[in-house]
Amino acid sequence: MDVGELLSFQPEKPQPTGKGKKRFHDDDASDQVTDKRRRGQVSFSEDSKISEEEREKILQLVETETSAETLDETSLKKMLLNFEKKVYKNQEQRIKYPDLPEKFMESEIELNEIIQEMHVIATVPELYHILVDLNTVQSLLQLLSHENTDISIAVVDLIQEMTDVDTLNENDEAATAFTDVMVDGQIVAILVQNMERLDENNKEEADGVHNTLAIIENLLEYRPEMSSDAAQQGLLQWLLRRIKAKMPFDANKLYASEILAILLQNSDDNRLLLGDLDGIDVLLQQLAAYKRHDPNTKEEIEMMENLFNSLCSCLMRSENRSKFLRGEGLQLMNLMLREKKMSRNSAIKVLNHAMTGQEGSDNSQKFVDILGLRTIFPLFMKTPTKGRAGPSPAELEEHITNIIASLLRNCQATQRQRLISKFTENDHEKVERLLELHFKYLDKVRLIDTEIEQEKQRLKRRGEDMDEDLEDEFYIRRLDAGLFTLQLVDYVMLEISATGASTIKQRIMQILNMRGGSVKSIRSIMREYAGNIGDAKDPEAREKEQDRIMQLVDKFL
Repeated sequence: MDVGELLSFQPEKPQPTGKGKKRFHDDDASDQVTDKRRRGQVSFSEDSKISEEEREKILQLVETETSAETLDETSLKKMLLNFEKKVYKNQEQRIKYPDLPEKFMESEIELNEIIQEMHVIATVPELYHILVDLNTVQSLLQLLSHENTDISIAVVDLIQEMTDVDTLNENDEAATAFTDVMVDGQIVAILVQNMERLDENNKEEADGVHNTLAIIENLLEYRPEMSSDAAQQGLLQWLLRRIKAKMPFDANKLYASEILAILLQNSDDNRLLLGDLDGIDVLLQQLAAYKRHDPNTKEEIEMMENLFNSLCSCLMRSENRSKFLRGEGLQLMNLMLREKKMSRNSAIKVLNHAMTGQEGSDNSQKFVDILGLRTIFPLFMKTPTKGRAGPSPAELEEHITNIIASLLRNCQATQRQRLISKFTENDHEKVERLLELHFKYLDKVRLIDTEIEQEKQRLKRRGEDMDEDLEDEFYIRRLDAGLFTLQLVDYVMLEISATGASTIKQRIMQILNMRGGSVKSIRSIMREYAGNIGDAKDPEAREKEQDRIMQLVDKFL
């Protein structure tokens, strides 16, 4: 029992059952597992009493001990020298007596104890450079492969605490040198090898896996550029195996899904690697569980969202869209739309990613073939409400409108005819809905335009210039406020007017005149859209799409 526990000791009271349990772990089971760092604790009976005088003495002892234990360069070097001696002694005895554990057990206990003492180093990140200078980091990396998993787990706990991002940020120079050595030593590969031998049915080893993932998350947050290297050191394969393992849902599966989403978020290399590892099929198989059943807990909801986000990230690569198509991802998402479970809203987002752009042509054609129009248009007519998971209603309106816009861009022949004919059904109700969305988002854009204009006037009065970066910032704000959805709505309007039945355009003009709308404003919005659309990596495709949109604008008179 530490001093804090001693001072705040209270007799044990009966605890209510069913509340306050540790996440994913059974209290009774976890209570039976003794933490090795707690050996030698003293327990007190209910009759224990501490007088005020004794309390003061204890506090004085604590203050004296704290000041004495303040770590400086000299004391740290002594600690690290002692650590290296313990490591060497343990290695020596293990080599000398490989089949006699009793001979090296004492040195192993001593090694574990010094590792626990080293946790204090996390309080002085400005001294991390000493660990680099004395090659202590290499020794720690070697211990991650120690024959005794208790030692490797103890080292994982230590590194996890030392790589806490807030701690690293306290001294960037020392932290950079510290993490450089770990990255150069391929720490991720070593951590993955260690996780592969841990048995998660054992609570301590399961905690070791969790803390290992925490180290990886810390390093990815502090050094995002290492994401691709980390994935290629076996991490992506391990994550996919862990996610698809037939084990009950727990904290480690949730954490694995979080790390996977982080790896895929901004790395094209990782997206391609996941596709090569058949990761698209793994994601679809895991998500298939939620087509007819909702997740049971908020943690499981979070994992489901991580998997959906990972899938969306992967679909940004055209190579993965063909794998998604072959893996019947469209059919699964369409089924989720029909079932109206918690997964529905996220499935809409996935469909948007699968069909957008020229790379989405095959998926767009197939979506019409599997009768996807029957499921997407009811959602267009009435936006789904915000659920416990997935995008907001405004985001859903953007995704659904973009899906319809992508279908209009990509569908040919009979598929396109079936799509266009939808806008004449039930006395052009979908055209009316389109105009309803147009006016809704036009009002939002006008509101943000007024705010931005006021900001520009304030800048002008202060004599500040409008540079290109600020103009880009203003444009992004307008897109986020609803301009992008407005552009998509107006694009659909132009497409169906140009290629659909004449009654479609007649109904559009009728509603515009009735509500005081303007053809001029629609053309202005689409000219701005054309000026900012396209793939910067492919100027030819960009110019071709711009010309096509301007032709639609010219036809809309």
